[in-house]
Amino acid sequence: MSGRVVVFKFGGAALASPSRVRRAARRVAAWKRRGASVIVVTSACGRTTDRLLRWTGAVSGDAEPATREIDRALATGEDLSCSLFAAALVARGVPAISMRGAEAGIVANGPFGRGVVQRVVPERLRDLLDRGVVPVVAGFQAARADGETITLGRGGSDVTAVHLGAAIGADYVHLVKDVDGIFDRDPHLCADARLLSRMGYDELEALVLAGAEIVHVDAVRLARDRGVRLRIYGFDSPLGGDRGTIVGFGGDGDDADSRELLSIGGQHG
Repeated sequence: MSGRVVVFKFGGAALASPSRVRRAARRVAAWKRRGASVIVVTSACGRTTDRLLRWTGAVSGDAEPATREIDRALATGEDLSCSLFAAALVARGVPAISMRGAEAGIVANGPFGRGVVQRVVPERLRDLLDRGVVPVVAGFQAARADGETITLGRGGSDVTAVHLGAAIGADYVHLVKDVDGIFDRDPHLCADARLLSRMGYDELEALVLAGAEIVHVDAVRLARDRGVRLRIYGFDSPLGGDRGTIVGFGGDGDDADSRELLSIGGQHG
C-alpha cells in the first residue's frame, strides 16, 4: 500500500442514480490520483432494501418470510451497488473489483438479520491495495462460519466500513451520506442549525442514542474502541471543501492531517 489508506462508505442516497454513482466514482478517482490507497463500501442503491423487503413479504403471503431467504435477497442490493461502482471506476481508468462481504474476509455470527462481525481477515484486501486496485465491498453483509450469508441490520454498512478501516489501519473512514455533517439541531426543523466541524466519539454516541439517525451506534462504538477517525459529510460536498464533521481527534498531528485530507481535489465530486 502506498500513501494514505482511506475507506469511503457511500450511503444509498449517494448511489440513487447512475449519475450519482458516477459522481461518487469521481471522488474516489481523485483520491487515487493523489496517491491514496482506497477501499469503498457501498450501501444498496436508493430505496432498494425497502423494495426487496416488500417483495419478500409479498411472495410469502400470510406466512412468515424465511429469514435465511430474506438475508440472501437483501444482500443482492449491496451486490448490485458494489458491482455498479466498480464498473464506474474502471470506466474512469481506475482498477477496481467488486467484492461480497465474504470475499472481503468479513466473518460474523448470530441469527439472520442481526449478524455481528467477529473478525475481518484482511489479506486479500491488502493484496489488492498493494497492486493499486480499489476493492469495492458490499456493505451490510458477511459470512458465518457455516458459509451462510448474513446481514448486519439497518445501517450495517457503516459497521462494515469501520471494521474494514480498523482491520486495514486506515487513516480515516469517510461516511458519505445525504446530510452535510452533524448539526447541533435537526437542520430539517431548524433553519439556524449549526454544523459541527469536530466532535468526540462519546458526543456522537449520545446524539445517536437520543434518536439522531446519523451513524449506526455500533459503528461509533467500534470507531472509538479501535481509534478509527471518521469524517461525515454529504455526497454533493466539493472535494476540496471543508464541510462535514470530523469525529475522533486530539493528537498533535490531527490538525495537519485534517488539512491534508480536506485539500484533495478542488472540483465537485
